[in-house]
Amino acid sequence: MNYCFVDYRILPVEEKKLRSLNVDIIKVPRCENLYSAIDGHPDIQLNILDNNTVLVQKDMSANFIDELKSTGVTQVFSDKSLSSKYPEDIILNAVNLKDTFIHNIKFTDKMLLKYTINKKLINVTQGYTKCSCAVVSDKAIMTSDIKIYNELISKDFDVLLLPPGHIHLPGLNYGFIGGTCGLISEKELVFYGNLKNYKYGELVLRFLNKHQVKPIFLSDTPLVDRGSLMFFSA
Repeated sequence: MNYCFVDYRILPVEEKKLRSLNVDIIKVPRCENLYSAIDGHPDIQLNILDNNTVLVQKDMSANFIDELKSTGVTQVFSDKSLSSKYPEDIILNAVNLKDTFIHNIKFTDKMLLKYTINKKLINVTQGYTKCSCAVVSDKAIMTSDIKIYNELISKDFDVLLLPPGHIHLPGLNYGFIGGTCGLISEKELVFYGNLKNYKYGELVLRFLNKHQVKPIFLSDTPLVDRGSLMFFSA
């Protein structure tokens, strides 16, 4: 069965389209320790370690944990609690690929590091690493962060550097490309919104086409950062 973690504020039209892709939705509840713009973002509260294990922020609601248990997935809890004060809000916001782990390692939660220590660790200064990175494949990423771009290019990644802005994030000036999307399969990337309504949509479409990845749009709105769509199978 395919599942997807989404922000509790997902719109009905987005939810309907996502369910039409044969996906069961698990809504990430509001975390009172975080500021409202990101208080339901999956990539802030969770990190998928593999298809059998999910690392969850330690103060997650019991109802959410019960729902997660019903999928048969194992839960592991963070060492620290989330807080709205940086860097306590970015302890789980890492890009966790098959063989590579990308984050500001100085602030990564100890439990997350424990489960990824055997991977190649790439340290970046951007703490909101997963928010800032849209994963296209294990070696291809889109970002608007120039430091992430430079670091990954030096590690033989193919990286599309996008100008910042033009992504909606209620409560903040703008959002990040990583928070607008998520891979539902190796060849399909699901977006909140439609690239035709994104200023740099043509750049993204060309990059996706280069890597033979098909975009799927949950609505015809401009791109919206609701925290990464995080898919897993169980």
